[in-house]
Amino acid sequence: MRSSPSLSLKVPLFVLSVVAGGLLAAGCHRAVKPELGPDRTVEAGVPVEFGSAQEGAPDVTWDFGDGTPTQKGPRVSHAFARSGAYAVRALDGTTEVGRAQLTVVPRPLLRAIPEDATVAIYMPRLRGSVEPLVDFFERFVGQDMARRQIEEMPLLPLALRSLKGEATPVDPEEGFGLFSVPAFQGAVMLLGVTEGQAALDSLVRELESKGHPVERRPDGSARIEMAGVEPVTAFLDRGYLYLAMPQKEEAQEGETVKAATSSPDAEVLRKAVAGFTGPGLSESPLLTQLRGKVAEGSLYTFIRFPEKQGAGVFPGFMSSLRTTEGRVELDGFMPATKPLLDGKQGPLPALLDKAPLGPVAVAMMSIPPSEMASMLLGAPGSPQRTEALESWRQQGVDAEALLGAVRGDVTLLVYFDAPAFYRNFLGNKRPEPRGSVLLEAGLTNSAPVVAALNKAFEKGTWNVERSQEKGATRFRMRVMEQPLVLTVAGDRLSLQAGEALDARPRGNVGASLQERFGSSAFGPSHLSLMVDMGRLRAEMDAPEQVPGIPQAQLSAAKAIGGAFLDQLPPFDHAFLDFSPEEGGARLRGRIMLRTP
Repeated sequence: MRSSPSLSLKVPLFVLSVVAGGLLAAGCHRAVKPELGPDRTVEAGVPVEFGSAQEGAPDVTWDFGDGTPTQKGPRVSHAFARSGAYAVRALDGTTEVGRAQLTVVPRPLLRAIPEDATVAIYMPRLRGSVEPLVDFFERFVGQDMARRQIEEMPLLPLALRSLKGEATPVDPEEGFGLFSVPAFQGAVMLLGVTEGQAALDSLVRELESKGHPVERRPDGSARIEMAGVEPVTAFLDRGYLYLAMPQKEEAQEGETVKAATSSPDAEVLRKAVAGFTGPGLSESPLLTQLRGKVAEGSLYTFIRFPEKQGAGVFPGFMSSLRTTEGRVELDGFMPATKPLLDGKQGPLPALLDKAPLGPVAVAMMSIPPSEMASMLLGAPGSPQRTEALESWRQQGVDAEALLGAVRGDVTLLVYFDAPAFYRNFLGNKRPEPRGSVLLEAGLTNSAPVVAALNKAFEKGTWNVERSQEKGATRFRMRVMEQPLVLTVAGDRLSLQAGEALDARPRGNVGASLQERFGSSAFGPSHLSLMVDMGRLRAEMDAPEQVPGIPQAQLSAAKAIGGAFLDQLPPFDHAFLDFSPEEGGARLRGRIMLRTP
């Protein structure tokens, strides 16, 4: 029996329609496949988008692979609290319909600070950075006082507990810092956390336990009342806990209130933090430039100078602080758009070449005289200079002539005299310091200096004896019951106050300082400072006998003096040096604690 032509045609058409329908269905399924994106690296705490907002996007279940509850929807956002590798899956029922591998890394602290920050003090990583600083601080001020002060600081106790191994929502691999931005009048503290809400809850409990009233707000933030300061606001953003600490500027009596360019309202700051995108401060051209100029450290300071303050010459400053056992070292750099000191070199300080040995403190400045005049009076022709010159003229002093007579080097040395200290202590029962102060400033012309000193001593109740000796003018007086002699010679002004130094041997003090602190320190064009408590302790302990003092009394006085020194911060010495360098200026510093 033959089939009808219509039936023969219907069968293939039916088959084709089924096949076409299947292909269309398959094609439509591919078009609405969940969008997970490629395998990639993301930052902890930063929300990641999965899926699509387009019409027809599949409504699936999302498993993020980090132990958090699944979410359902065509498009979701999820922030990974901790670093690690996670497989994100899209599920249709129990069937996996998409997968992406995400590597989650800590969010760098500088990416959590807005790019327009004017000041940032930060630790890129808590672990390995906080512990040596806290140890140094405890040794410097005492363990009990250090703990009290640390406990009074918000966020820091929470960070320290995480480093001690306690279960806290703080991520020790992330950072801690403080910054300011133009929009907010105040300071902002931030701390990297693994679980934001848990971190905020911990902070609130800690502050409430100390008696600070806390208001929890519907938007998730918290307002904290703290004695003596404006209320602070704590809030969360992309893996960091922020604490906004407002500071209102109040005009002093008689001052005109200036138009505000920023607000102490914490909500202004919160919106600025939540709204900024991109890499934040981490890719700031100025910070990138400066970061390569300073040594590695655990604590960094970055400052962006407003153009009106730096006059466009100094755009910013950056320093690093490195802490090892009993030692803190500072390395800083300030770039300049033109050579510092106008490219001139300061004069060589002469006093250090041959001075009494053993100073317990030294300060030295070497700067070209024209630059010194600009620093003190203002730039030539400026309103500031005109006003300063007029003020000095009304006092009867020709400031231009006086500064023109200065060579540009000033050196100060301080000495301790242990025998004189013990004689005074046992005689007057007062532990007053005893020693000597030497000061020397180079001159190019002594006449304006002598005239200015004569004018100054005419006023007040100075009891000054003036004499002319061998081409030098001397002014003798007593200050705080100590003799003081000012000598103005042709090329220098010198001052000596306190005990006589004739018994001390003389030598090249500058060479010994440079051997200790670097070959360029205490040299031309430098501003250098040193305080040596180790030497002071040694000199107090040195006298085995003092004429006129019985041995038993001397031993008792030495014991009392040693006990008094033990109450002071136990640092051995401190050093600071500022000098021009190619492209700007270098700041170096050191504090060394005494070995127990």
